[in-house]
Amino acid sequence: MDKTTIGVAIDIPDPWGSELTAARLAAGDPVGAYVPAHVTLLGPTEIDAGDLPEIDRHLAAVAARHPAFGLRLRGTGTFRPVTQVVFVAVAAGISECEQLHAAVLSAAAIRADVRFPYHPHVTVAHDVAPEQLDAVFAGLAGYEAAFAVAGFTLFEHDDGGRWRSHAEYRLATDD
Repeated sequence: MDKTTIGVAIDIPDPWGSELTAARLAAGDPVGAYVPAHVTLLGPTEIDAGDLPEIDRHLAAVAARHPAFGLRLRGTGTFRPVTQVVFVAVAAGISECEQLHAAVLSAAAIRADVRFPYHPHVTVAHDVAPEQLDAVFAGLAGYEAAFAVAGFTLFEHDDGGRWRSHAEYRLATDD
């Protein structure tokens, strides 16, 4: 059976998304060129391509059950020494991200290899020189942003290894 790689993420809207993507590029992280700033709900996961319609239906149901929420980003953190990552921290909206993450993973067709406990964040440097990690950590230490999260996106790897949007899902609203 054909395989494909998917991911699910909350996009960071502009102007903050562009700022954080620019910071990632300035740190020398080549992934910043084709992975815009986001909060991951499901990291890269290989699935059977034929399961994509079932996953699409599952994600639509997840979105319908979860309300839109506010997200606040504040300051930096790191996963060093375990992984060479610096991130902007999620300061509010953590439980909503955790609930969405768990709901996304509950799809029968998603068999994710989860190596670490879920920790919502926005990566701003990954696998770059320690000096660059230190610089982005210090440079964004005072960073703050707040915005409404109205939905999330299912991404699929294309043949060139780049992520492309497959579908967008709107969270429930009060109106």
